[in-house]
Amino acid sequence: MRRLTASLGLLLLWGLASAHTMMPTLVLVSFDRPGAVDIKVDADLSLLLGSPENYYAFATASAAAQQAQATQLAPKLMANLQLLVGSQPLQPRLTGFTVAQASKADFLDNTTNKATTLHFMAALPAGGGPLRLVLPLGADVNYPVAYTVQIPAQRLSMTRWLEEGMHESDPFAWAGRVPSAAATAGSAPGPPTGFDPDALSWPRQLALYLRLGFHHIVPEGTDHILFVLGLFFLGITWRKLLSQTTVFTIAHATTLFLSMYGIFRLPSHIVEPAIALSIAYIAVENVLRPRLGPGRLAIVFGFGLIHGLGFASSLSDVPFPKHQFIFALLGFNFGVDAGQLFVIAVAFALVGWFRNRPWFRARIAIPCSLVIAAIGLFWAVQRIAAG
Repeated sequence: MRRLTASLGLLLLWGLASAHTMMPTLVLVSFDRPGAVDIKVDADLSLLLGSPENYYAFATASAAAQQAQATQLAPKLMANLQLLVGSQPLQPRLTGFTVAQASKADFLDNTTNKATTLHFMAALPAGGGPLRLVLPLGADVNYPVAYTVQIPAQRLSMTRWLEEGMHESDPFAWAGRVPSAAATAGSAPGPPTGFDPDALSWPRQLALYLRLGFHHIVPEGTDHILFVLGLFFLGITWRKLLSQTTVFTIAHATTLFLSMYGIFRLPSHIVEPAIALSIAYIAVENVLRPRLGPGRLAIVFGFGLIHGLGFASSLSDVPFPKHQFIFALLGFNFGVDAGQLFVIAVAFALVGWFRNRPWFRARIAIPCSLVIAAIGLFWAVQRIAAG
């Protein structure tokens, strides 16, 4: 039993290293001109530069220093986002970039949008093979990757999402469909636009955002996982689990919708420390006052409102459709709920079998709650100091 408790404690300590992140990498390839493609990449460069501190140093450097570093970074970035026509890799040339503008606290906060936009141009090789995006194993980019191919002259747009563990897109047959020199004579190519989720049908939008919602909890939502585990360790009975998770779901869905519609928002430097403190509070209450009553449910509801604002903050860089917005938002929320149920199911599979043993609370529930509380307090101090 001690080994089981220690193993679960180590699993919880995994959360010390990171909290949730939901900043996708956006890759847009646009066939705007004959014989070449324009490429736009929106990416958080923290991984490529080694750390958020290095990314902040790059963002605050002089224009000349940024230009020199961007020139060095561009080939490394495209080595992680390889575009191939048939078996021939494209040779993108950096044509411009816009560095993310944010405070140091935001650069250190992995839930905020701090994408740098880089523009490339690449000549198309002869042969006309299909276009593919390949991500090497261990690529230094944030998942998921939204990969969009556009032919503006035909009003054609195709988007595919590559989630973690996926390393290659579907091939795109472009030969015979792109502008010719005669068709584009006298016209200047427009800038690449962006990923257009409205190009997807509503069932595909629902499925796509459901997967993103689940991914936001498992594996990336470490702070939300710990909060759900805090609810779990109050006591493993269906009444306690169902009542708390229902109240929490209603609350975070409410503020997620309000925030995404622009009705109510709070800055991340307030929301993120509050989420960490909510984790610590729930866990400490498990130890000191392990009772389910109106007070506990009211607290869970209040904390659920805060977590909903956290979900909305992390979605600031995720493109949502304009015409079927509600389906995408419902899909994301259902995905979050599915992720929470998955966490509870895994926790139950690990320790739920012992819930009726007289030693369960002393040897499992209390130690695990104390570990959760310690992680929550650590995050709170870390986030307050960064803010």
